[in-house]
Formats: sequence, C-alpha cells, structure tokens
Amino acid sequence: MLLHISDTHFGTEQPQVVEAVVALAAQQRPDVIVLSGDITQRARPAQFRAAKAFVDRLGAPLLAIPGNHDIALFDVWARLTRPYAGYAAVFGSDLEPGYSSQDLLIVGVNTTRAWRHKNGEVSTAQIDRVANLLSAARPRQLRVVVVHQPAAVTQAGDRTNLLRGHCAATRVWSAAGADLVMGGHIHLPYTLALHGLARRLWVVQAGTAVSSRTRSGVPNSVNVLRWGDAPDARNDQAQTGSESGECCLIERWDLAHHDQVFVRTAVTSARPERA
Repeated sequence: MLLHISDTHFGTEQPQVVEAVVALAAQQRPDVIVLSGDITQRARPAQFRAAKAFVDRLGAPLLAIPGNHDIALFDVWARLTRPYAGYAAVFGSDLEPGYSSQDLLIVGVNTTRAWRHKNGEVSTAQIDRVANLLSAARPRQLRVVVVHQPAAVTQAGDRTNLLRGHCAATRVWSAAGADLVMGGHIHLPYTLALHGLARRLWVVQAGTAVSSRTRSGVPNSVNVLRWGDAPDARNDQAQTGSESGECCLIERWDLAHHDQVFVRTAVTSARPERA
C-alpha cells in the first residue's frame, strides 16, 4: 500500500492535521510514502527539519521530490547557485529518486527549475530516462511516475499550472507502460483517466496534506493506493468480475474538521492496461 501526500508547506502546517496524518499512517501501515513536492513554504532549514521529523513518524520508506516552494525565493544568489542546498541537506542529493518492490515501481522526476518561480517543466532527457525505467519494469509491477506540477487538470483555471512538456511526457510514458502519474502543486485532489494514448493513463493529484493553504471548499487531503494482493483490491476484483487479478484502488482521504481525522471520501478502481 502507498500513501501519497503532497504540498505539506511546512511553515504553514497545522499541528492537529499533522497528528491526523500520523494517525492515518499508523492505521493504514503503508509500505511506502510518496511526497510530491512543496514540502516547505519558503525552503528554510527549520522548515525542512520539521518536514523530515514529520515523515519520519509515518513509519515507511519515503520517496520525495522537490516542489517550486522548496527552492529559496528571496535569496536570489542561493536560488541561482545552489537552489537545492536546503532540500539536499535534509532529504538527500538525489532529486529524482526511485523505489522498486515486487509489485511496485515508482520513478521520481524533478520538474522544478531554478529560473522559474512557479511553473514546472519536464525535459526530453527526463522523459526518455523515465521511459527507459518503465520499459524495464517487471510484469506484475504497478508503474508510477511522480512529478510536482499536474500532468492534466480538471478545471480551466488550472491550465496555467500544467506541467510544461506534459503532452509529450504522457504520450511517451504511456507507451513505455506507465499506469499512473502522481502530482500536487494546485492543492486540488482528483483522479483523471487519460484516453487516446498508447494505453490508458491515470493522473492522480493530491491536495495539501497538512497546510493551512487549502483551496476554498477543499479540505486537507491525501491519497491511499492499494495494489496487487491488498485485501480491498481483491474484494473489488470479486465484485467487478475482473479476471486479470490486477486492480489499483485509488482512495481519497479528506480531513473531517469536526473530528480532526482523515476519512475515506472516494474510491477509483484503475485497471492497468497491459500489452
């Protein structure tokens, strides 16, 4: 099981919501945590340290990538000469980490650019690197790519936030076998199926996990992904009559403010298409 969190924006975190995520992780016991950027609000050392203390409490291996907020904004010299120094000091120098298990392959992509304040970008070299890794995946592995800015959006007002290069990336990654592209950035959780590609590709967006910087009408939110032999996945297969034995359940968990706990509010059954 995978727990997807994003846009924690430490420096604006809400202590009670931090505790609610920790409680959810203790309840669900994920095998891996994906943190898809904007870990801090202003890339300050204390904010990175607080974020690291938080993820260490979640009790699972972490795959994290930086977001645009994880590069110093006001220190122009640092932004131009060592943009990821603060991030690397706490989360390590690998900005494009990977994770592999018997049932899961995750590929991280650094879509931030020091010369861009907000917009993200994926280069041809990055697209090709990810495609090569996806092509080498084992047949049983769910293949997940993690970016920060969204690869597809559901609202017209978010089009300016689209990952630059997303059309080429989704086309090539789909052909290489990608099942999901996970991201954050816009603090809006949704799951969207992309059609018209080599195979169906799912875009999975997380809201802000613990920050007070929520969008109007959208609570703090995280995602839980179940794949392979997870009991809930087996139950879903039985109910829907799947013969493939392969089903990914994408669960959205929102903060219930009155109880200060996360509750499951939506489930999407995403069935990988294999050649």
